[in-house]
Amino acid sequence: MIRHIVFFSVRNPKDRDRVERGLNLLARTPHARTFEVGRNIGHDAISEPVDFVVYAEFDDEAALSAYKADPLYQHSIEVVRPLRELRIAADFVSGEGAARN
Repeated sequence: MIRHIVFFSVRNPKDRDRVERGLNLLARTPHARTFEVGRNIGHDAISEPVDFVVYAEFDDEAALSAYKADPLYQHSIEVVRPLRELRIAADFVSGEGAARN
């Protein structure tokens, strides 16, 4: 399983609702096993502020690629990109890191 995590900050706080709606467009794609958009409830004192986190799980790289090729993904980019300041994305295969004992 692949975990997909993306952090966003919004250029203008007045645009947060528009960005959230744009990110939530992605929930309508059929490719993710799990998908959610969350507003950050606090800011870490030692890092840059983040407004939203997108979290998704995909069965495999083919499902992740299909998600990124979906027209809703492009539509979300068109809505969100002009309004965002920061975007940091990471994809990793679950279970291939250090395990907690």
